[in-house]
Formats: sequence, C-alpha cells, structure tokens
Amino acid sequence: MTTIWATILLLGILIFVHEFGHFIAAKLFKIRVERFSIGYPPRMIGKQIGETDYCLSWIPFGGYVKIAGMVDESLDKAQLEKPPEPWEFRSRPWYQKFLVILAGPLMNILLAYFIFAGAILHNGMGEVSTEPQIGGVIEGEPADLAGMQKGDRIVSIDGKPIHTWRDIADVVHSAPEQSLNISWTRGDSLFSANIVPVRQKIPSDGDIKEVGLIGIDAVVTMRKASVLEAMKFGGENIYYWGKLVLVSIAKLISGRESIRSIAGPVLIAKMAGESARSGFDTFIGFLAFLSLNLGILNLLPIPVLDGGHLVLIHIEGIIRRSISVKVKLLIQQIGMLLIFALTIFVLYHDIIRVVNKE
Repeated sequence: MTTIWATILLLGILIFVHEFGHFIAAKLFKIRVERFSIGYPPRMIGKQIGETDYCLSWIPFGGYVKIAGMVDESLDKAQLEKPPEPWEFRSRPWYQKFLVILAGPLMNILLAYFIFAGAILHNGMGEVSTEPQIGGVIEGEPADLAGMQKGDRIVSIDGKPIHTWRDIADVVHSAPEQSLNISWTRGDSLFSANIVPVRQKIPSDGDIKEVGLIGIDAVVTMRKASVLEAMKFGGENIYYWGKLVLVSIAKLISGRESIRSIAGPVLIAKMAGESARSGFDTFIGFLAFLSLNLGILNLLPIPVLDGGHLVLIHIEGIIRRSISVKVKLLIQQIGMLLIFALTIFVLYHDIIRVVNKE
C-alpha cells in the first residue's frame, strides 16, 4: 500500500505542477484552456468549471492541458479546420506560444529548485568530516556483513595506513569486486576482515561512473543555513543533477548506455515506495530529482513532448506562416506511437529487473 499511495502522490504532484505551468501561462495571455487532464485520453471522469473541463483520463503516465487552437495529445482537429479565433493559441504571436509551452518544464525545474533550497533551509547545511570514521552503515551491504558499525574508525586497507575519509574513498572506489583487507578500531578493540566492494554506478565529477562501494557513510554534522546559502545550494543542485541528466541522455544517444537502463513506471513506483518508507526527506528528495528529470526530458525535440512543440513554433517563426494542421497531426501521431512503444519496451524491462531481483 505504501508503494501505491507514494506512486500516486508522486506522479500526481509532478503532472499537476507541469500542466499547471501550461495552464497558468495560457490564462495569463488570455488563451482559452478547454481541458486540464491528469492522464492521457480517453477521458474517465471530470467536472466542467467555466470554459475548462478538469478531468482524470485512463492512461495514467502523463497529463495535458487542451489549449484552444493547438494540436495536442487529444488529436482533435475539428476546431482547427475553422479560421483562428482571437482566444486561440494559433492566433497568438510566437513568443506567447513559446512561453506557454516552456512554462510546463520550467515549473518542474522550479519545483526541484525550491525543494532543494527548502530542504537546506529546514534541515541545515551538512558538513562532511574528513576523519576516517564511519557515520553510518547500510544494512545488507559488505561493510555490514563484515561487522562494521557506526562510530568505527578505519585505520588501514591492505596494510596501508588510512588518515582521511578521502583515502578510504580512493581505495574502495578503485577496487570494485576486488578483495580488500580492511582494519578498523572500535574503542580499544581492533578488527579486520576481507571485504569485496560491490560494483555500482554513482554520480561523480559531473558524470556517472562505475565504482566499488562497501556501504558506509562519512560522519556529517549539520549547521543552520542562511536563506542565501539555501538559494545557492538549490541552484548548485539544479546544475549538478541537471548536468547528470544531460550526460545520461548523451550516453543513450551515443550508445554508451543501453536503453534498457531507463527506469520505467514499475521501477519508479518501486523507488517511490522505498523512498516513502525511508522517510519524508528521502521521498521529497526523490520527488525533486524526478521533477528535474521531467522538466529536462520534456524539452527534448521529440514530437508530443514540449520540446517538439517548441521546434515547430521556431520553424513557424522562421518561415512566418503556420505549418498545416495535417502535418502537425501526423507529427503528433508519430510521436505518440514512439512514446507508447518506448513505454511498453521500458515497462517490460522494468518487470524483468524487478522479478530478477526478487
């Protein structure tokens, strides 16, 4: 049940924030919004308020706002065959169209920023100790299985003295799946064990690298952060994690990373449940990371995604005339087929990964 409600809450917030960005931008420019949908068509239930139908639709992995005079996920072309009305999207200058489309991804990125900044303002700024003392041990990982505990101090690895936490990271990260003889102290007692770091991918220096990990954390002390520090930290996190998202996309495009590594609905649901069980801070951090991902991915120049719409708006601005409705519908249909095929592919591999781990 935790996984179910956490997934519903997570997706609901992400989709609502994204679509609200489009919605509020259209309203500011006095463009008519005919539908605000959580989920893709067909429509399931909803309520008409004013000119807008607020509803839930059957396909849950997304959402959309139906803006008058725009080719969108509904693929409704009836009104587009008539001359444009003043309140329609297609009658507006390109910069208004651009801002209405950009507002969705921008809202997701802003949500991530405010979560990152708010977390530091609420919890304080963490300062990592340079001492080689263990601040935490992850259950079931090699260090835990070897008997290490919080508060232990690592003194040597393979006979070489350890003086700082950086010394530990350098040796362990460079030795995935290689046996290391690690010695540590607890009070006046000395312990030693052969430990094999597991191979895992982690963000490092703006990239994603495979390293060895044994499941220990450094000692972190918290201090109160100022508003300016929180704002700066929010920006730094947007840059850092945003760069990692772009690096991952580049690796997928270049073939250095398999498309099978993409996390789909099942894996995201699993991670949502795990983050919720770990506590509010972990869950809200996962929400921020996914929101940033959603904002950046939606800017990719792919039909159906906001980036695809932005490309068409730019083309129309360059040629100074509208692309035909027939062409826009065809592009949208092709994009929806591609997204649907990718969703099925990723969903299949999600299930395989979850089953294999169990």
